[in-house]
Amino acid sequence: MRIEISEKNCKASEKLVGVVEKKVSRLDKYFDEDAICSVYLKQEGRFFKTELTIYYKGNMVRAEVSGDNFYDNIDAVLPKIEKQIYKHKSKIESKLKKDAFVEKQIFFREEILPESKLVKTKTFQLTPMTIEEAVEQLDLLGHAFYIFQDVETGEVQVVYLRESGDVGLLIPKKA
Repeated sequence: MRIEISEKNCKASEKLVGVVEKKVSRLDKYFDEDAICSVYLKQEGRFFKTELTIYYKGNMVRAEVSGDNFYDNIDAVLPKIEKQIYKHKSKIESKLKKDAFVEKQIFFREEILPESKLVKTKTFQLTPMTIEEAVEQLDLLGHAFYIFQDVETGEVQVVYLRESGDVGLLIPKKA
């Protein structure tokens, strides 16, 4: 993967360039040599903005972070970009390296899964309804998801609000 670093309103030191190149090169495990990683460093007043964009085979993955310094930003943006890669894994897997997802250790796990504890349990009645009715309930309640029993199949399903504003449907399948 080729790494391109550009700056605006700042000048990256050799040390910073070395750190950025070393840390970003960890993403080589996902991409072939023809991928381009663009790192954009920008100073906006007291804040420092780091944008990381990876272009590969007609696709793009992007993350950005603002903070007090570029060193902390690069540590924060890498988990975000890796999370994007995993989030879109099914869409882009055929375009990534064959063994891209073999390694078990991933940067963002610690950030997403801190030591958590169960703080609430909720019980509710499953209501048989159509998908359209479930979407209406989702909209009426203003929740991010709605669990229901499909009136035709009797199976439990979930409709959820996607970041784009569209609605998705989850259909559980027994292993």
